[in-house]
Amino acid sequence: MNTRVSVVECQDYSSAKESVKEALNLIGGLEKIIVPGSRVLLKPNVLSIRPPEDAVTTHPAIVSAMCELVSEAGGIPVIGDGSGIVKPGSTTTSQALKVSGIEDVAFGHGVELINFETSGFIEIDVPNASQFSHLYISKAVLEADVVISLPKLKTHELTLYTGAVKNFFGAVPQKTRKQAHFLEDRRRFGEAIVDIYSVVKPQLAVMDGVVGMEGNGPSNGTPIFAGVIMASYDCVSLDIVASELIGVDPLKVPTNIAAIKRGFGTEHPEIVGIPLEKAKVRFKSPEGGITAYIPAFLMRILRKQLAVRPIINTSKCELCRACVSNCSAHAIEKIDSVLKINEEKCIHCYCCRELCPNDAVEIKKSLLMKFVTRSKS
Repeated sequence: MNTRVSVVECQDYSSAKESVKEALNLIGGLEKIIVPGSRVLLKPNVLSIRPPEDAVTTHPAIVSAMCELVSEAGGIPVIGDGSGIVKPGSTTTSQALKVSGIEDVAFGHGVELINFETSGFIEIDVPNASQFSHLYISKAVLEADVVISLPKLKTHELTLYTGAVKNFFGAVPQKTRKQAHFLEDRRRFGEAIVDIYSVVKPQLAVMDGVVGMEGNGPSNGTPIFAGVIMASYDCVSLDIVASELIGVDPLKVPTNIAAIKRGFGTEHPEIVGIPLEKAKVRFKSPEGGITAYIPAFLMRILRKQLAVRPIINTSKCELCRACVSNCSAHAIEKIDSVLKINEEKCIHCYCCRELCPNDAVEIKKSLLMKFVTRSKS
């Protein structure tokens, strides 16, 4: 596997195609993975119902550029994803694809748009599994000749960074996602993501790093200009470089750790294009991610004193119950007409915070953790 990672400048989404093409040419081009007539699945990150300017989802300009470049290489592009739940019982993906601008891209290019929620899943075995020996994977993913990850450059409260590998979390059903979060431990969660990645076997990743998200990503952070497009035939290698680019230790990222341990990617990819030191933009760290930097033995001893827990701001909460639907630990209860998080049940996966449409789930830190956070900053 070619683990080379390209980093190229892209100052504006209006020049996305040129930058994407340059990034691809630096690693060897699309022709290495696409033969004429190949069905090529483009998997953007369409996490929730958010417009492009919020920097939660992959920008439509990147998806459009890839549709054109795949077609020029002789492939047949299709676009697909499965979003997180926002409103119980709703088909969120269709709304998210529309609001993100990706639906318009599909229609504009005459490309098939696939909703993983409704298009079906296939059960498969996972060789050498760490957490899931069997998985249901999107039928569209498994039936594609070529799978390409199109992630957004973001921080993440549970995994510190989210990118090309974790992007395939959207390829499994909601039930599996809840089971993965219920593993509770960051390390085990990373292993579960790599179980998914190991059977999807994507051939390429193109990272939207023009405007990323810092702070409380993947959905509650702040847009930040990074001005880069990145590409690699190896998703893990891209994630190693991309996490370092935003100031996150690559070997603190659970998905990176699990992937390297399983023999995917490399800790030291070759970088082509802009030197990494020149491209680096330090992103603010996620509040929930601070515990990843504290030794495990200390967390076990001082679990309550080093608490970073989500709470519901009842003045913002509209009782939509999105948090309830997304809580794998069933830790959110309605008490006296308001929703509250049961501290004893909470596993600190931050799914409630990630998918709350009203940004009503906030972080509360213990006094000791506030001191640790200030010291780190």
